[in-house]
Amino acid sequence: MSYHHIAVSDLDQWDNRDADVRSISVAAGLDFQNAPFGLRVYEAEPGQQLPLRYHYHDEQTEAFYVLEGTLHVETPRGEFVVDADEVLVVDPGNAHRAHNPEDADAPVRALAIGAPTVDDAHGYEPEA
Repeated sequence: MSYHHIAVSDLDQWDNRDADVRSISVAAGLDFQNAPFGLRVYEAEPGQQLPLRYHYHDEQTEAFYVLEGTLHVETPRGEFVVDADEVLVVDPGNAHRAHNPEDADAPVRALAIGAPTVDDAHGYEPEA
């Protein structure tokens, strides 16, 4: 058993998303795939989204805990508005797109947790 003390500000951008994303779980040595969970911090400016696309998962549950600002999560059932110190949990099979609207006044900072980390994301196209 080991311990990992990580300063998020020391982490590099995790991938090529528009939003700033830092992978705490990768820094702790958890593989991107098949780990018990994934843990990332996102900072999205107005007009940016957290995931790469509107999507859903077969097995993975995702939780978005808002640290600062307001996160908007588009779903087929409507939009959730998640303020600081609130969390939205998305069960497998439920399409969602977490974003900071273009007309937002400030960035949003959120902690995203996904479990398990499996490659099961599918794109979702909302009906016109």
